Parts: sequence; structure tokens; C-alpha cells
Amino acid sequence: MQERRSFPRGRTYLGGQVAFNGRWSVMDCIVRNMSHYGARVAIESSVPIPREFDLIVPHKGESRRARVVWRNEREIGLAFCDSDASNIVSIETARRLKTIEAERDGLARRVAQLTEPM
Repeated sequence: MQERRSFPRGRTYLGGQVAFNGRWSVMDCIVRNMSHYGARVAIESSVPIPREFDLIVPHKGESRRARVVWRNEREIGLAFCDSDASNIVSIETARRLKTIEAERDGLARRVAQLTEPM
């Protein structure tokens, strides 16, 4: 197989997660290799996965937006959408942001309930 990558990837064996639907849908995966620009992940099933999703790698404390470059039955080749290191968000930050967004949405619903005419 011809190597088409511009930058080499380091071999890894890290547990990760594929998250989509606003991170409401999460699937475990194994990150087989990874670089600053992309990764190859192994998945357990052939569940349909969208063309773009978040790849969460707890061991590295990273959550990266990724798009599918290729896929087969058990593996997916990814390119990271945010190659700029300043866009990388820690998992703790992503979790906190999700919590804050849920609180904001709950408060907005409550305000709407209280301002409805009786």
C-alpha cells in the first residue's frame, strides 16, 4: 500500500470515543495511530458514523473534530479538521462547556415558562 500522508503517524493503542449528535451518541474505539493531522481508529461494529464527529482521547486529554477520509468494516481513517493546536480543547473543558450549555437551555426554558401570559 502506498503511503499518501504528508506527515508520519506514531503507532498507538489508546482507548478513545467517537462522539456525534452533539455528543449525545458515543461509541468506544481504539486509536491505532495518530499524528497532529489525523488518526486511524478501530471500531467494534459497523454502526453508521457521520462524516464528521469528535474524537475523544482521554489518555491524551484531547477532543478533536475529525472527518472521515476512508473507512472499511472495522477501521476509519481520519483527518483532523482543526490542525491548529490552539483549537484543541481538553476533555474537562468540553465537559464543562456541555454542562454550562445544558444549564443555559434549562434556564431559557424556565424563563419562557415564567413569561407566558396566563
